[in-house]
Amino acid sequence: MKKYVLYRETILPITMLEAWDFFSNPANLSKITPAEMDFKVVTKNLPQYIHNGLVIDYVVRPLAGVPLKWKSQISSVNAPYSFVDEQLKGPYAYWHHEHTFEEKAGKVLMKDKVTYSVPFGVLGRLANTLIVRKKLEQIFDYRTDKILEVFKID
Repeated sequence: MKKYVLYRETILPITMLEAWDFFSNPANLSKITPAEMDFKVVTKNLPQYIHNGLVIDYVVRPLAGVPLKWKSQISSVNAPYSFVDEQLKGPYAYWHHEHTFEEKAGKVLMKDKVTYSVPFGVLGRLANTLIVRKKLEQIFDYRTDKILEVFKID
């Protein structure tokens, strides 16, 4: 299984606590996901903050409006420094997303590292080259823009 990595860094002029409060609240994920993906959390009674073992179900429409079910689990939490979400069921053969937060000169360096694989062997690798990678980059570009907007960063 071929694995790919998407890596992003964003500097946030906020405190670690503010960063953690926002990013560890599962309800905020929809605020930083492109509207055309029609992202919906379907898990009922979500806690205000993530915890080890939390399972979250979503429905998302990443391509051509086709609905996909996605189940993820928070597999590691080290508040307020990091957490990991992993796909249990969904469109990827493998999905491991590390979120880290590091205080830097009164700001927060936020890092996202997504390690993923696509299904379907050679066809999946071709799809990654032609579609999947570009779509993931667009989603993370959008997330960066929305995060900067949420925190009113010029």
